[in-house]
Amino acid sequence: MSRPRLGWSLPRVFAHRCGGALAPENTLAGLRVAARLGLRAVEFDVMLSADASPWLLHDEFLQRTTNGSGRVCETRDAQLRMLDAGAHQHPAFTGEAIPTLAAAAHACRQLGLSANVEIKPAAGFEALTGEVVARQVRTLWAGAALPLVSSFSETALAAARAAVPELPFGLLYERPPADWLAGARAFAAQTLHCAAEFLDDDLLCEARAAGIPVLCYTVNDPLVAAALLRRGVTAVFSDRIDCVGED
Repeated sequence: MSRPRLGWSLPRVFAHRCGGALAPENTLAGLRVAARLGLRAVEFDVMLSADASPWLLHDEFLQRTTNGSGRVCETRDAQLRMLDAGAHQHPAFTGEAIPTLAAAAHACRQLGLSANVEIKPAAGFEALTGEVVARQVRTLWAGAALPLVSSFSETALAAARAAVPELPFGLLYERPPADWLAGARAFAAQTLHCAAEFLDDDLLCEARAAGIPVLCYTVNDPLVAAALLRRGVTAVFSDRIDCVGED
């Protein structure tokens, strides 16, 4: 299977969860911060509500990042719209809403930000989340360069690939398994993502020989970021976009 082409150049730095540590995670406020600091690309997480609508949320439960409670997959859209996703970080962000994928796509296109959309399914909703997110990504970015779509869930990625095969995909691991390259070829993956601490030079060499860029998370020290980029890592995901940013 041939790899779909990524229609934009990978940056050196992605803003992790929209705006890193400088704004509430996975919010439009984060996207605005990233754009203001000159970032070219952002990463964010997408999970389905009880209405099977895609929202920017990382956790299966609402408590850590909002003033709500309970499982995201059991919460209706009308309830999610009422929640505050900003006050927990700083009073200045009070009233910041949880964005839908549609709102995030609109903001990214307005701000000129490329995106890595991470499919983050709740347990038991892997295939449905992959399919819904893939179809919405295709619609929301119609006429523009498609985002890079990644997930830790192979089931979600397989469903996304079946639904929208033209999307560029990234394989996402904490520590890539020995057979990661076979998986990358099976998914026609554009990129390989892994935790920075589990990167080794053999993996980098194997990826370079296969023509697959390596992206590392979550890198918040500028010296560590610089060392990774010198070793051949293409990009890092960072919370500290104020000090680990694009040149």
